[in-house]
Amino acid sequence: MKSHPKHLPADERRAVTVDAVVQLAAERNPSDITTTAIAKHMGVTQGALFKHFPTKDSILQAVMEWVAERLMARVEAAARSAPSPLAAIEAMFLAHVEFVAEHPGVPRMLFGELQRAELTAPKRMAQALVRRYAERLRTLVEDGKACGEIHATVDGDAAATLLVGMIQGLVMQSLLAGDVGHVRRDAPRVFAIYRRGIGCPS
Repeated sequence: MKSHPKHLPADERRAVTVDAVVQLAAERNPSDITTTAIAKHMGVTQGALFKHFPTKDSILQAVMEWVAERLMARVEAAARSAPSPLAAIEAMFLAHVEFVAEHPGVPRMLFGELQRAELTAPKRMAQALVRRYAERLRTLVEDGKACGEIHATVDGDAAATLLVGMIQGLVMQSLLAGDVGHVRRDAPRVFAIYRRGIGCPS
């Protein structure tokens, strides 16, 4: 349990709460994370927690906002620094993998929200993040086809779906192994296979 100052500014309290949930999600099933557990992890009372978040869903919504903002900023920066569309796709993939390795609770939270039967605000945000991410990948695939770096017959939608699925698969393998380091170690070899599948011979 961490102990935080009792009187933090509202924005800082929200950030500390999000950080607590992401840390807890790395250790347990996100659906089992209660407001009691969050408050205990932060070293505050539930009453103090509810001053900033009226419901558990409002906490999860703040977490999804944080994930979307941080993840997209990370992968966009990686893509912009790459010299070509295919290199940008690889940079996005590796940046995403690194983000997951740093925050193993994040994919657990995303999977948990996407699997919920009801359409909640956090679930809508998770869906929007996946769509935005896939659209960025499709754009890069089309750019790669236009410059002759990616096979002209490659289906952009399928290529984007496959890349997202690769990340999900790496996450699942790391969960099975109980070692998040698997994600980092396996990612370059996995992408090499993907590259051979969509790239034009050099």
